[in-house]
Amino acid sequence: MNAIKKVLVIDDNPTIVELIKYAVNLQGSYQVVVAYDGVQGLERVYAEQPDCVIIDVKMPKMDGYQLVRCLRGDAQTANVPLIILSAMTREEDQMTGLLSGADEYLTKPFKPTALNAAIERVLRLTPAERQRRTDSLVQTQSERE
Repeated sequence: MNAIKKVLVIDDNPTIVELIKYAVNLQGSYQVVVAYDGVQGLERVYAEQPDCVIIDVKMPKMDGYQLVRCLRGDAQTANVPLIILSAMTREEDQMTGLLSGADEYLTKPFKPTALNAAIERVLRLTPAERQRRTDSLVQTQSERE
C-alpha cells in the first residue's frame, strides 16, 4: 500500500487554491496542504515535507521564482518536485520558472487532467534526471544569448 502523497499548494488566491484542491482530488488521492504567500509556503515546505509543491508566481512577500530558487538552493529541499502554476504565459516567464528550478511550468486557467499528469511526472523524476534537465536548459539558454 502506497502512503498517500502530500501536495503543498502555495497561491495567494483562495479561490484558485480551492480549484487546485478540487482538481488534485478529482483524479488522485493526495493530501493537500496550503499556504497563501511565498514566506508561509517556504515554512510549510519544511514543516510538512510535501511530496510535491505547486507554486504560483505572483505572490506577496516572496514570489514563486524566488521561492523555487530558495528550495533548490537548500540541500534539504533541493529535490522536492516543484510545479509552477501561473497566469503568466509568455515563453520568457516559463523559461525563468524552469531556470529557477521548477520541474514543470503550467499556465492558468489549467485543466485538472494536465495538472494531475504533471504531478505524476514530477513525482517520478530522479535527482539525476532533474540535474540533467537543468543542465540542458542552462546550456540552451546560454546558446541563445
